[in-house]
Amino acid sequence: MARYLVVAHQTAESPELVSKLRELANDDTSAEFVLVVPITPVEHLLTWTHGESAQVAQERADAAKESLTQAGLKVTRASKGDQVPTSAIDDELLDHPNHYDAIVICTFPLGISRWLEMGTLTIAKDKYGIPVTHIVAERPKVSKS
Repeated sequence: MARYLVVAHQTAESPELVSKLRELANDDTSAEFVLVVPITPVEHLLTWTHGESAQVAQERADAAKESLTQAGLKVTRASKGDQVPTSAIDDELLDHPNHYDAIVICTFPLGISRWLEMGTLTIAKDKYGIPVTHIVAERPKVSKS
């Protein structure tokens, strides 16, 4: 059974992430996923969101868990994490040593992703000693009312 640490925020329910996680689950039907949503300051989000940053992150985690579960994925836990994605990963790996087989990080494309600008992928690939998969989700469409 493979266990995956999934790190995403605004992309946590993206079709691209759901597709990749389904692919992983198809390869191993007992695969389990834990979702960590870093607490991103609301002023840094691409779409307007009401509430405090930690509240928004937990609500996103809860909604994404429900959505991913409805997509047939075994999500054992979803929670908020540190606002720096690599610190959120550090915390999760410290709390659950040797628990994960791989990390999946889902971001927006280069140019709009703060996480990519911060070097999140490079740090994760160099630091953790387990495979890191990067999923790029398209920027959300903003509807005009």
